[in-house]
Amino acid sequence: MSPVAKPDLDPATRRTLLAFQKAEATDSVVYLRMARTERHDSHRRVLEQIAQEEREHYEVWKKYTGVEIPANRLKAAVLTVLMLLLGYTFVLRIMERGEDRTAEAYARLDAAVPEIELIIAHEQEHEEKLVEMLDEERLQYVGAIVLGLNDALVELTGTIAGLTFALMNTRVVALAAIITGIAATLSMGASNYLAEKADHNPHPLKAALYTGVAYLITVVVLVLPYLVLDEHLYLLAFAIMIVSCIVVIFAFNFYLSVAQRLPFWSRFGHMAAISLGVAAVSFVIGLAAKALLGVDLA
Repeated sequence: MSPVAKPDLDPATRRTLLAFQKAEATDSVVYLRMARTERHDSHRRVLEQIAQEEREHYEVWKKYTGVEIPANRLKAAVLTVLMLLLGYTFVLRIMERGEDRTAEAYARLDAAVPEIELIIAHEQEHEEKLVEMLDEERLQYVGAIVLGLNDALVELTGTIAGLTFALMNTRVVALAAIITGIAATLSMGASNYLAEKADHNPHPLKAALYTGVAYLITVVVLVLPYLVLDEHLYLLAFAIMIVSCIVVIFAFNFYLSVAQRLPFWSRFGHMAAISLGVAAVSFVIGLAAKALLGVDLA
């Protein structure tokens, strides 16, 4: 038989407790899913313990609300997909932010819920344990990823901009950009391998792979509009390429701002200004080269 809601709860407090109850159910599901994919035994045990404590908090709220509430399956599914795509560190940082906000909200319910101090202590303990877990491999090589991504954005954006207005043909631009991009990918990977080896990095090949893969993915994103659009739609392809460049910069810096607690807007603005500035200069160079060399593919 379901427990009866406490009569002394005012409507606003009860709505707050219902929201907390649903959040605890959702977090418990997410932590359990993360535990199932975690390879380190110690990390898996931590995630399982946090999931169990979140469920215990759910039971506390149920004692006051008197109802069963299902987890937010959509939120749990989204966080699970993000974990698979972006890694557990990104999702844990999001969960950690939620823990911070929840602990602050819990503190305002001290008079209505006697168990609140124990729950707050649990949430603070969760934050400490989660922070200790944030040692994901991909973040150890974030410098290599930044190197590949930033170089590709600056070099390819500028190259494609110049080629677009010099050649005015999407197919020819795509051909030149693909050749340039693949050659630059191999060059960047090899250069970073030698640099990491000189710095006595125990895994220089892995760092080089992160750099090369980041560069190659960026090449694909930037060149794709020129491959799918008609050869005469070079201006549209160029516009889509610039938008794609901004989206890539936005997404990458948002990921870093969450995963590493770095400032977002300043880093995004700096990176975007450099890439778009190079594109603008290359645009002028492309027009000048076309005029000086008398190139006309019409």
